Amino acid sequence: MEFTKYQGLGNDFILIDNRASSTPLISPEQAIKMCDRHFGIGADGVIFALPGDQNSDYTMRIFNSDGSEPQMCGNGIRCLARFLAQLEGQELIGKSYRIQTLAGIMIPEIQAQGQVKVDMGTPYLLAKEIPTTLGSPDDKVVNQPLDVAGKSWLVTCVSMGNPHCITFVDNVASIALENIGPKFEHHPVFPERTNTEFIEVVRPDYLKMRVWERGAGITLACGTGACASVVAGVLTGNCDRLCTVELPGGCLTIEWSEVDGRLYMTGPAEAVFTGQYY
Repeated sequence: MEFTKYQGLGNDFILIDNRASSTPLISPEQAIKMCDRHFGIGADGVIFALPGDQNSDYTMRIFNSDGSEPQMCGNGIRCLARFLAQLEGQELIGKSYRIQTLAGIMIPEIQAQGQVKVDMGTPYLLAKEIPTTLGSPDDKVVNQPLDVAGKSWLVTCVSMGNPHCITFVDNVASIALENIGPKFEHHPVFPERTNTEFIEVVRPDYLKMRVWERGAGITLACGTGACASVVAGVLTGNCDRLCTVELPGGCLTIEWSEVDGRLYMTGPAEAVFTGQYY
């Protein structure tokens, strides 16, 4: 099977041309083996470029490195946009794609110097939409206390089509992510588990973020998490609507538009290598 490896700020994916079928060419169990960094190719997930429907150009499916399937991936969809341009044989500045995901239609646009800007849609803010049982179903979850590992954290919950739990801390480098991350992910108030973002406010227009991703663990970047974190920052008065979000793998520009309420994410996506998997 031919594949291309891409990375967006170190969040890396195996991209597969699946345009001839509406069903992923490999199983979640096979994806786990491909993502293994010692016995496989190594990646945070496998992304399939499937045919679109009447409302989209293509469809995106993802299997995480643990075999689970998330609704969306912000860094992944930037990589997919450049992969599609590669498959089509031309990469035109300003070219956009309507991509169907389990979180709805997303629209990435190819930009100069390997950058991709993505219309990520509007965030979901009600507890029942996250989903979480933290708070009343029809209310927002903003600065709510949550006990994790013997400590009370103030958390804000946002869905970008996938669940996020955001907490603001004084120093993200001090967080023992490998220990606390799984406890957030599997906390009983999140029936579908959750991604968790720890955010340090450097300035109102500059955030530092570390993330524990549902189904992938510690990653170098998370696009939907960066979007959710800016939303949480605005809701809690911690940041502006236009922010640079610094992740371990690099920076994303995130804007929560006051005009249309949509989130726009801009960042890099780079091809690493192409190969065959046996």
